[in-house]
Amino acid sequence: MAIMPSLFISHGGPNIVTDDTPARRYLQGLASLLPQRPKAIVVMSAHFETDGVAVVTDPAPGMIYDFGGFAPELYKMVYPAKGDPVLAEEVFSLLDAAGMAPARVARRGYDHGTWTALMLAFPEADIPVVQVSIDPGRDASWHFRLGEALSGLRDKGVLLIGSGHITHNLRAFFPVFRGMAPADPDLARKVDAFTGWFADKLEAGDRAAVIDWNRLAPFPAENHPTDEHLMPIFFAYGAAGDGARVERAHASKQLGFFAFDSYLFH
Repeated sequence: MAIMPSLFISHGGPNIVTDDTPARRYLQGLASLLPQRPKAIVVMSAHFETDGVAVVTDPAPGMIYDFGGFAPELYKMVYPAKGDPVLAEEVFSLLDAAGMAPARVARRGYDHGTWTALMLAFPEADIPVVQVSIDPGRDASWHFRLGEALSGLRDKGVLLIGSGHITHNLRAFFPVFRGMAPADPDLARKVDAFTGWFADKLEAGDRAAVIDWNRLAPFPAENHPTDEHLMPIFFAYGAAGDGARVERAHASKQLGFFAFDSYLFH
């Protein structure tokens, strides 16, 4: 059995499922980048926030439509992938053994950070999915340790996904998206500087710099007014293990400044 990579994706809004964009086309072809079909998927979504880390044990998660103002058909979409309580217990045990003090969540549906990407990448919905939360009050190092604790699952054919966004300045995005303001070229420059810095440091294997991103990366506040959408990249990075080869598998932008970078960690 081939060792699975870990993966970070920028999941976009729910309309990524319906709009013809480079990011959508990338996710539709994602399965072809993997060495084999995943036996199961463990996903950390930026939209699943808890105090500490939680693991969903739900055998049949429903849907969470955690968004407003989008096309009506998006509120009717269903991703019927089953949960995996046995794998969830293994995830719980690994996190517990690593001293991460996990909790169990018996019932929780798929938020759009999970179901939109999986609907595009694995439309048959026949791979079981276990969800793991972020803690928006914890830092990059803590989320890295979560991924590190689960890295051994990759040897068993489990795909570990961190689903967030490489940049996530919604205060700047929505006025432009809704036609209320023009895009700011200076912000586009700051996005390029930030995403380029991440690409350079990840590909150089400079773990210390990546973990210390909010002090060392250029323009952190302009790209992430709050940190939660970046935390999944550290989960995926930690899950890769030592000496991982980093591949910037996708890089596109919406409106010239909202970046959709995705990374494979082999």
